[in-house]
Amino acid sequence: MFGYVVFNRQELKFKDYELYRSFYCGLCRELRERYGIPGQLSLTFDMTFVVLLLSGLYEPRVRRGTTRCIVAPFKPHPVRKSEITEYAADMNVILAYYKCMDDWNDEKAPVGLAYAGLLKSRVKKLEQIYGKKIRLIRGCLSELSEGEKKESRDLDAMAGIFGRLMEEILAWKEDEWSPALRRLGFYLGKFIYLLDAYDDLEKDCKSGSYNPFSDKWTPGTDPSAFEKEVRTLLMMMMAEACREFEQLPVIRYADILRNILYSGVWLRFEAIGRKRRQELKHA
Repeated sequence: MFGYVVFNRQELKFKDYELYRSFYCGLCRELRERYGIPGQLSLTFDMTFVVLLLSGLYEPRVRRGTTRCIVAPFKPHPVRKSEITEYAADMNVILAYYKCMDDWNDEKAPVGLAYAGLLKSRVKKLEQIYGKKIRLIRGCLSELSEGEKKESRDLDAMAGIFGRLMEEILAWKEDEWSPALRRLGFYLGKFIYLLDAYDDLEKDCKSGSYNPFSDKWTPGTDPSAFEKEVRTLLMMMMAEACREFEQLPVIRYADILRNILYSGVWLRFEAIGRKRRQELKHA
């Protein structure tokens, strides 16, 4: 359900791309150092957005360095890390673990259970630090599972559950900025949930899995009206998220964050629509 909060490379200045990559690599390195390769595998673009957003708002002391990775082992990459990177790494692993456990309970997916087993001991230690957040995350995933079992068609309610999960992730501290961060996270979470359902519709219909859009469009038919309906829903969610973002006093990294919120998050939506229209054309 993650991987949708990305940047638009074509509209990002080179210096901003390098800056973004340094935070992405910083989070990757933090996951490796704190949780080993299993933790590193949980890396997401979405949590990199969280790092940039919270770093731009709170402006922590950033530690700079370089690292090498298996993707490009011969060239050192700049990295930026801070206490926010540490927090994001913890949240990344917590989400990965409980999502795998939820999948196991619902679908008996052995791969997910095996991966969760690699993270279990580490997450148990995090429960002592983030007890309240973990209880809320587990509760939200449980609610989503129950809604799926009942085959709920209440889009707003189902998306809202994931919205509550994301708002808890963005609320790093309980302070004057947490209300706006929570609202931003809530609407961003609803956007992610709806876009993920839109993306997975064909796969879910083929496997018989739950999808809240399954009664709104049949794969293989003209997707135009369905696409328009989903776009409207997604625009409503992002309009609210962007409004909350603009209320925050974020100056540092603001260009990158706006690139993500106003442009990058739509890349996957556009790609899905193009693929469906091409498949219909060649059917």
